[in-house]
This record gives sequence, structure tokens and C-alpha cells, in this order.
Amino acid sequence: MAHAAPTASRRHHYRSTADTGHTVRNALTRALLAGLVYGVWAAFIKRQMGPVDAGNVFYGILCGALFAACMFVLGRVGPRLKREVHAAAYGVFAGIAAGYLHSLTHSSVLRATVIGLFVGIGVGAAAFYRYYTRED
Repeated sequence: MAHAAPTASRRHHYRSTADTGHTVRNALTRALLAGLVYGVWAAFIKRQMGPVDAGNVFYGILCGALFAACMFVLGRVGPRLKREVHAAAYGVFAGIAAGYLHSLTHSSVLRATVIGLFVGIGVGAAAFYRYYTRED
């Protein structure tokens, strides 16, 4: 009767092209929103309580666009990497972004580096924990 025992069913999950497009759209939307917040934050720090001019607006748009582009690329390429490299990439990205924002406040380079390093370590550790606990 062993041949009549039920077996575990194999379910295949195929992604349709509509699902892939939906995922790309979500990733692009998240990256653009995060880039918008980052750009406004950078422009606000750069302004330093002075009047808003075209230079500040352009600077915020440039910073936001670069941040959004890097985040989108990391979101698309990251899942293909090993979990350690994927977590390290997010940690490096967050550390550089936070360190750069802190450097806009005209504090010392060492302080901006330390802030970026601690943020990068924290984000990298959190990302590694997330990827390690949710592996296939």
C-alpha cells in the first residue's frame, strides 16, 4: 500500500509578463518616491535657511534622480546576488547616502564618515537578517 500513499504536490509558480511589469512598476514607483524625499532633503540642507533659488531646486532634482536611479538598479539587480552581497550592497548604498547628506551640513569629514559607517552597518545587518530568515 505504500504506492498508494499521497505524495506532496509540486506547485509551479510561473510569473506572467503582466506580473513582471507590475513588479517593475512598483519598484520604479518606490524608487521615485524615495528619490523625491532624498532630493527635497538634500536641497533643504543645501539651502541653509536662505531663499529658495533655481540652484537649490536643480540640486535637489539631481540628487533625487541619482538616488532613485541607484535604488532602482539595486532593487532590480540585488535579488540575483547572494544574500551576503545583496545585504552588503544595501548597507553600502544607505551608508553613502546618509554620509553624503550629513556632509552637506558642513560638519567634519570624519563625522560624516562615521555617521555613514554606522548607518551602513545597521542597514546591512538588518538586510542580512531579513534575507537570511526568508531564503528559499
